[in-house]
Amino acid sequence: MGFFKSLFGGSQTPENKQEKIDRKNFDILKYDGIRAMRIGKLTYAIKCFEEATAIQEDIETMQHQANAYARVNRLEDACKLIQRVTEIVPNDPQNFQLLANLNYMKEDYINMEKACQKALELDSENPANYFLSAKAAIGNKNAIQAIAMLTKAIVLDENFVEALQTRAEILWNLQQSKDATADVEKLLEINPEDESALLLKAEMLAVGNQEEQALDLTNGVLELNPFNEKAYILKSNIYLKNKEFDKAIAVFDESIEINAQFAKGYHERGRIKLMKGDKEGSLADMKKAIELAPENGTNISGEYHNYEQQRNIPF
Repeated sequence: MGFFKSLFGGSQTPENKQEKIDRKNFDILKYDGIRAMRIGKLTYAIKCFEEATAIQEDIETMQHQANAYARVNRLEDACKLIQRVTEIVPNDPQNFQLLANLNYMKEDYINMEKACQKALELDSENPANYFLSAKAAIGNKNAIQAIAMLTKAIVLDENFVEALQTRAEILWNLQQSKDATADVEKLLEINPEDESALLLKAEMLAVGNQEEQALDLTNGVLELNPFNEKAYILKSNIYLKNKEFDKAIAVFDESIEINAQFAKGYHERGRIKLMKGDKEGSLADMKKAIELAPENGTNISGEYHNYEQQRNIPF
C-alpha cells in the first residue's frame, strides 16, 4: 500500500501544500506585476513585485521591481534591490551594469565606479563597461581617467558613437583640438548627419574665426532638426562673438516661434536684450523663463545664474 501511495503521490504534507500555494501565488503576483508595468500601472506593479519577492527572491522579478522603482524615482530602493541581486548572483556583469546605471541616475559616482570596476573584472571585453566607467570618472571630475576608459571602449569598438562623442567633448574642453577634431571627423564618417558632431565641429570653426563655415553647419543642423535647442544657442553665440545683438536675438525669435516652451531660448534672449540695454524686454523674457523652468535659476533682478547648458561656449 505504501508503495502505491509513493508512486501516485499519496497524501501531501502541510509543508508540500504550502509550497504549492506559495509557488502559485508567486507566479500570479509576478506576472500581474509585469502586465501592470507594461501598461504604466507602476504603483500596483510595485506592490505585486514586493509581495512576490517576499515569497521568493527571484532574480528576474527583482530586476523588474528595481526597474519599476527607478521609474517612480525610488532610486535608493532600486539600488538596494540590485545590490542584493549581485550578492545572490555575483558573477553576472549585467547586474553590475544595472547597478552602475542606477547610481548614475542618483549622481552617486563613487558607488557607480565601484559597480563599474566589478563589471570590468567580470567582463573586460565589453566596451559598454569602459563607457560606464568613463561616465563615472566624469562624475568624479577625473577627465584623464575618463579619456583612458573611453579610449579602451573605442579600441574594442571603433564605431562606438557615444564614446567617440564624449571623448571629443572632453578633449575639446581640455583644449586638445587636434585629437578632438579627429574624433569629430570619425563621427561624421560614421554618420554625416550626426547633429552633435556637426555642432561640435561648428563650435571649433567659430573658435578658429571661421564664423561663416560655423554658421553654415549650424544652419544645416537646424534644417535637419528645427527643434535642436543647442543649435540655436550656438548660432546666437556666434553672432554675439561679433556683437551682432539683433541677429542673436532674431535666432531666439525664430526658435521660440517654433517651440514656445523653449525656456533656454527666453533666457538667452533676455540676456542679450539686457546687454543691449532693453531692461523691460529682458525682464519679460526672464519672467517667462522662470515660468517655464523655475528650477534653472534665472534671477529677475537682471542677473543670470547657473543656467545649465550642455557646454560652456568658449567665445
